[in-house]
Amino acid sequence: MPRTIWSGAISFGLVTVPINVQSATEDHSIRFHQYHLEDMGRVRVKKVCELEDREVTQSEIGKGYEYAKDQVVAISDADLRELPLPTAKAIEIEAFVPLDSIDPIRIGEGYYLAPDGQVAAKPYKLLVQALGRSSKVAVAKYAWSGRERLGLLRVKGDVIVLHAMRWPDEVRDPAELLPPPTEVSDGEIEGALALMESMTRDDLTGPEFEDAYTDAMAKIIEAKREHRELPDAPEPQGTGRVLDLMAALNESVQQARASRGEDADVHELPKKKTAAKKQPAKKAAAKSTKKAAAKKTARRPRSA
Repeated sequence: MPRTIWSGAISFGLVTVPINVQSATEDHSIRFHQYHLEDMGRVRVKKVCELEDREVTQSEIGKGYEYAKDQVVAISDADLRELPLPTAKAIEIEAFVPLDSIDPIRIGEGYYLAPDGQVAAKPYKLLVQALGRSSKVAVAKYAWSGRERLGLLRVKGDVIVLHAMRWPDEVRDPAELLPPPTEVSDGEIEGALALMESMTRDDLTGPEFEDAYTDAMAKIIEAKREHRELPDAPEPQGTGRVLDLMAALNESVQQARASRGEDADVHELPKKKTAAKKQPAKKAAAKSTKKAAAKKTARRPRSA
């Protein structure tokens, strides 16, 4: 069972739900340490006091704020727990909003909120069912690790999930990243939509959604441990440079359909429209003269 990160309560209106906060995710990445390559001795980072020039233990270390040069105010964990804020001990719900009204770039790490004891069971279930029926999420404030944060509460199954959120001024304006003005044809848009349709899935299960990087790293570590040759790196796919956008879209659709066992030749993408070639004026005039002569011949009465 994951450890409790924080204990407090969810508060909305006059309703209070005692909860314990636990991490909702796990990190399975391969971790590396630093070593001295000459003798493979472990290289460690030591915490040294600048004034006494000696290594200090974790119990001797605390937080501090430098408000002027060489002038520091010590801040203890007890000070942080006693912040003069209602959010210091509770997750205060401020509003309920539709999920699609929140830009996903503002949504961060997720945490499970577990009811703390029997007394929390009923109000916890009440909030779960109310959120589920409303199809809304709650936006709340809470204070952890020395700062007040904004959070989003949603329901996953029968559990409340808290997502850390960024404040509006923490999201950078992307205007400077926009590409230069360019035109996209209707055919190219239809091609992109066809590619999206061919890549549409009902779920995110399968080998393409597994961590291939960690698996590849594990193979390299195993090969080096057994003094074997490293596995061959796969050839890179494509050059990253699109010369003909429609051709690239068409080929991508065929590859996507083939990978799913579908017929790659059906429903080809629309081809680029080309203007009809105009005939020279003299040839067009000659054709008109021939047609007129043929009509006169057809109307001429037969001789007796």
